Amino acid sequence: MAPELSGIIPPVVTPFTATGEIDERAFRGVIRFMVNKKVHGICVGGSSGEGHTFDTDEFRFLMEVAADELKGAIPLLGGIIVNSTRLAIERARAIEHLPVAGLQVTPAHYVFKPDDESTYKHFQALTAATRFPVIIYNVVPWNYLSPALLVRIMKDMPGVLGVKQSAGDLKLTGDLMISLPPGKKVFTAVDALLYCGFALGVHGTIAANPAAVPGPCIALWNAVKSGEHGKAREIHEALLRFWNTISADNLPANIKYALSLQGCETGSPRMPMPPTSPAQAEAIRRELANVLKYDR
Repeated sequence: MAPELSGIIPPVVTPFTATGEIDERAFRGVIRFMVNKKVHGICVGGSSGEGHTFDTDEFRFLMEVAADELKGAIPLLGGIIVNSTRLAIERARAIEHLPVAGLQVTPAHYVFKPDDESTYKHFQALTAATRFPVIIYNVVPWNYLSPALLVRIMKDMPGVLGVKQSAGDLKLTGDLMISLPPGKKVFTAVDALLYCGFALGVHGTIAANPAAVPGPCIALWNAVKSGEHGKAREIHEALLRFWNTISADNLPANIKYALSLQGCETGSPRMPMPPTSPAQAEAIRRELANVLKYDR
């Protein structure tokens, strides 16, 4: 039976050396940190993990390392951020030998936008070429899939498990939830409003806040699930203040900085992403101390 995908699934950061090489030892440490926090799954190669900078060999290597660390204890997702159907299929096939629970896949995201039919065919070709379930990573502003297109794809393609909503307003998530085909799932990555998404009944989150502060995100998930909305709103407010300190064009670097303050070695961002600035660091330290009061 395939592992259940739900709850808090951090898209983990990727530690790099000062010269931009993968730091395997530190990466294993990141995976262990997340497991110790009792997250419900792991995603490798997402935006928070700087997956857009990977080549296929790096993606395969990191997925192998993550699988070795997890040993099937919790689900493992592979993030695919590429600009063609051919490359998406290549990435999926590169990890066919691993116990992977699913793929998180962006639409094509360079400046030339495919029309809806071409995007439909992109996911049709990918799901035909891999045994892994696909979660559509709906994040690209100039190729943002409407609820209608997403529902069409999910109805027509058994290989598409669901969608990760990462942009747009919360109403789009609500629209998806009331039109979702049976057996399909919606994950939220609207970091500022995780509480609202959980209250709407989404199946989980794959997002930056869980990658930076997994413990408070699990506490929020549990509070909503148990109907403790007063507590959930408290955690939401702390998470929102924290989110406002890390949300920037160097978001992965800021997640790494927040993790380093929690004793998790994270290395450097990959050039040309700048590291956390002194002003960002001061704000992150302040709000991290507050949000970690809710760490389980």
